[in-house]
This record gives sequence, C-alpha cells and structure tokens, in this order.
Amino acid sequence: MAAADLPDLGVGIGWRPEIAGFVGALPGLRFTEVIAESVHPAHPAPDLLALRDRGVRIVPHGVKLSLGGAGPVAAERVAHLAACAEALGAPLVSEHIAFVRAGGIEAGHLLPVPRTRAALDALTANIRRTQAEMPVPLAVEPIATLFDWPDAEYTEGDFLTELLERTGALLLLDVANVYANARNRGEDPAALLDRLPLDRIAYCHVAGGSEEGGRYHDTHAAAVPPEVLDLIGELCARHRPPGLLLERDGRYPPAGELQAELDAIAAASGARAVT
Repeated sequence: MAAADLPDLGVGIGWRPEIAGFVGALPGLRFTEVIAESVHPAHPAPDLLALRDRGVRIVPHGVKLSLGGAGPVAAERVAHLAACAEALGAPLVSEHIAFVRAGGIEAGHLLPVPRTRAALDALTANIRRTQAEMPVPLAVEPIATLFDWPDAEYTEGDFLTELLERTGALLLLDVANVYANARNRGEDPAALLDRLPLDRIAYCHVAGGSEEGGRYHDTHAAAVPPEVLDLIGELCARHRPPGLLLERDGRYPPAGELQAELDAIAAASGARAVT
C-alpha cells in the first residue's frame, strides 16, 4: 500500500486516558492514535469505541515489539497488535525502528539500532514477520536518540530508505525526533528531509521537549517549540503528509493550551483546524 492510498487524516492528537474527554470533544477530529499495549482488544475503552463509531480513524501504535532486536519478534506481541487493528477498525498500525530487549532483559526504553548491514537484515526480517500477520499496513518510526552507535555503514537517510525499499513499509516520521536528533548532533534538521522518500510517509508525530544537561530531550511533556513548527512548514513545502499527530505524555496542560497547539500545527501545515 502506498501512502497516497491512505485517507486524508488531517491533524490529530494521541489518545490517552488523562485527556480522553478533551480528545472526544474535538469537533473536527478525524484521527487519533493509541498505545497498542494499553488496549484490551476484546474490551477497548468505551471512549475509543465512541471515537471509532463516529468515524474517527484510530491507529494502534506499538512500543514493545522490538523490531530492531537480534531475535525474532514475539508472535504473541504481533498477534496483539493485529487484534488491536481489527477491534478498532484501524487504517494502519505503527511501531518503532528500535529494540527494547536483548538476552531476555527488558530495557524499559526505545534503544537505537546500529546503522549496519546486520541490523538492517534483522529489522527487515522482523518487519516482514510482522507485516505477514497484520490486516492493515505497517508504518515504522525512527526514534529520538541521545547517541549513535559507532562504525555506521549507512547514513540515516540511506538506512531508512533501504529499509523502506526492502520491506514496502510506510514511514511514520516524527518531526520532533528529526529536530531533536539534528540539534543534538549539530546538524540541519531540514537536511534529512531531502534524503528521505517523503512519499512513503503515512503520518507524522509532533511533540515538545526540554533542554537538560546540554541535550534536547524529546519528552512529550512540553509545548511544541517554534523550531518544530517551522520544520513542519519545511516538510509540507516538500511533501504534505496525510496526517500530523500531536503527542502528549505528561504534564497535561489546560484544554485551551492543547487547542492552541493543535491550531498551531494546523497553521504550520496548511491543514484544517480540528478545534
């Protein structure tokens, strides 16, 4: 499936129990995203079902598949993601280009994958295993990272492009991650946009972060900074993605501030306001 075949999603916001009422009350909302591991497919939260039944597209977003792990993805975790897609009538599912466990040890964090041929082979195999069990397309998301593994054999752009070509997966591009990584590396964030197959983008994440210890951390617990909004404009000048989704995972502000963030994302992308 090509990204062009996806529905026009517009501007959305990640569904969290703490802001379920706010999300449900947005009059123009056409899509949202839910952490897949928080969903019980046989009994999804009533607020999620209400959104589904009114036609809002719901994307299950996995955080524990460990697609970048050296071993095969766990069949039960893949089955859970597929069941979430079925229960919520999802147009697609998404996961991270990362690993979260090794040798039976859970990291508790998304960890970066080395940009090597061996890591690319492992990612490709796990993505294909996952795709084979999904009723809908899979989009994969490059993560924010505070370090890069040494001895890289690919640039980030080439690594992602080859991965998408090998697997046929879609791209979930986190604009805030692009900004965070470039800032921490001392690079131009817009430069990566020119090295990626932007026509493979299924949708984008947008979030805020904070400066700590000389590093910018993508915390999802602060307002979206002007630099990330500017980067949305840079992206949309090159290629307008089907959707942009605001992530918030803590320090939830008053409704008016969330509305202002959604309006700012809509203005930066030229999308219709959902508030």
